Amino acid sequence: MKRLLRRVLLAVLGLFAFSVLLVLLFRWVPPPTSAFMLEADIRPVHQQWVSWPHISPEARLAVVASEDQKFPEHHGFDFTAIDKALEHNEKHRRIRGASTISQQTAKNLFLWSGRSYFRKGLEAYFTVLLEALWPKHRILEMYLNIAQFGPDVYGVEEASRRYFGKPAARLDAHEAAVLAAVLPSPEKMHAGSPSAYVQERADEVEEQMRLLGANYLDGLR
Repeated sequence: MKRLLRRVLLAVLGLFAFSVLLVLLFRWVPPPTSAFMLEADIRPVHQQWVSWPHISPEARLAVVASEDQKFPEHHGFDFTAIDKALEHNEKHRRIRGASTISQQTAKNLFLWSGRSYFRKGLEAYFTVLLEALWPKHRILEMYLNIAQFGPDVYGVEEASRRYFGKPAARLDAHEAAVLAAVLPSPEKMHAGSPSAYVQERADEVEEQMRLLGANYLDGLR
């Protein structure tokens, strides 16, 4: 029994060390793919990595305005949003999520889709690692590069070129808002030919961008 426990402990420590080294590696090195890309039903997927200076400030601000407005100040989890989501889900059939950009990055990069407690536990673990080992701007840069914007479209650079015929560095506020508007359901909502609903969502994102201000993300470490 002692030998078995020792082996289990060594295995756990080995997995911990591997996960830390992997997260540290991706702090500086673009990942060749992500767990969600590998899981995609449509093959091949299309993605182009682009570094932080080559993503327009409007694109950065749009996803924060749409997905996680407290991103600059929280440490991976928005507990106020979690409380509101739990209260909403107790009263409504339609489930509301409360995942931050940090959580979504951890999930998209390392994990599989699903709603099990085990997967959520791993998501929380990787979120803590990302927040501890990466600067905030790297988390947002990674998210923008691996987020899904269409059935086979991953990353803001691929999405910008596919839907607007320009690199991500040249996206304007409205175009960035349209891309951010489809993030909740990129398989159903289309940035290339946005429906009235997507246009309405994009207008709301633009309004939130104006309220946050163009300099909202200037202090990201």
